[in-house]
Amino acid sequence: MSIAGLRRAARESVAGLPRAFWWLWTSTLINRLGAFVATFMALYLTVERGYSASYAGLVASLHGLGGVVSSLGAGVMADRLGRRPTLLIAQSSTAVSVAVLGFVQHPVAIAAVAFVVGMTSNASRPAVQAMMADIVRPEDRVRAFSLNYWAINLGFALSSAGAGFIAEYSYLAGFLGEAATTLICAIVIFVKLPESRPERVETKGAPVEPHISMGTVLRDGRFMSVVGLSFLIALIFMQGHVGLPLAMGADGFSSADFGMAIAVNGVLIVALQIPVTRFIEHRDPRRLLIISSLLAGYGFGLTAFAGSIAVYALTVCVWTLAEIVNAPTQTGLVVRLSPLHGRGRYQGMYTLSWSVAALVAPLLAGFVIDRFGAQWLWGMCAVLGTVAGLGYWLLMRGLPTEAVEKDDMAAPTSRAEQVA
Repeated sequence: MSIAGLRRAARESVAGLPRAFWWLWTSTLINRLGAFVATFMALYLTVERGYSASYAGLVASLHGLGGVVSSLGAGVMADRLGRRPTLLIAQSSTAVSVAVLGFVQHPVAIAAVAFVVGMTSNASRPAVQAMMADIVRPEDRVRAFSLNYWAINLGFALSSAGAGFIAEYSYLAGFLGEAATTLICAIVIFVKLPESRPERVETKGAPVEPHISMGTVLRDGRFMSVVGLSFLIALIFMQGHVGLPLAMGADGFSSADFGMAIAVNGVLIVALQIPVTRFIEHRDPRRLLIISSLLAGYGFGLTAFAGSIAVYALTVCVWTLAEIVNAPTQTGLVVRLSPLHGRGRYQGMYTLSWSVAALVAPLLAGFVIDRFGAQWLWGMCAVLGTVAGLGYWLLMRGLPTEAVEKDDMAAPTSRAEQVA
């Protein structure tokens, strides 16, 4: 492709999205540029503080448990208080708790604050996704979610490299740096992002819209099936950061070898997320979800045959392609199945599936590898991918082909759309 063609493709990838989206995208990128705790917590506890690996694992689990607890509560807050207040509370609370985590030294205090950090940092996700659905047109949502996912991975890739050098100098500087960038996110949201929650408008003679509660979400069979399938997919993808290093270590590979293999994941997402999204944007989501599920399952399944860094990297390429396709498509499906005034709660339940998977995946990987060997773990991933693909095929057979949502077409204009 020529330079002119690349420029045209880049313009088409970002054109037509509202200004409010780009401020939200900017806040996401800034947030991920400061990511430190999730990446270096284990090293901080074992190397800097001298705690055992078991204690580090406990703290990591408590951090994940905090995310589980906040997923549903933050979704309810996004619907009741609004997206903007929820984001401001979540980001400012995260900034404070991360800074405190850098100073506390008692093991019980560290564990307690890590739980709070997990809870506050995860609380922004339902609000971000709900706001994105509010301000972006239905036909542009897959592209918008893809661009946001690209920003997450770009920021994480850059922060991982920079934070490594910061950690060599001072772990406290890393904690304070994340607190500062999170606070900047809150400032960007406060200054640039208006509230986007759709306002209820009562029309004379029109039926009253039913109240949306968590019970409504739980009784929505099709949506809860999506949540269950999302949990299976998340279990598979989590093995890239849980099962893969364990398996490579058992095969005699070093941490640097694992770093080289897993780096392929970030590089491919940054390089391919936008062009792949252009290719899949208006294609049938049913096929995309089925194909991505199979690619994820069998991509990890191929790891059973890996014996060199090159082959490990090749398997990473396969399941990374699945991740690139699955992430925006599945998030778009969640929005499509969510009622207009219940998006926060629905996004909270969807976020919960990933939070629970983050808790279960390490336990599953450790148990299977210790008892049966890594080959069984990779075989299990292939089975889970097959089950998820079959589940999407059964679930979406009755889903209308048209992606235009009736409630969006009739929805009142939000304040964010007026400003954009």
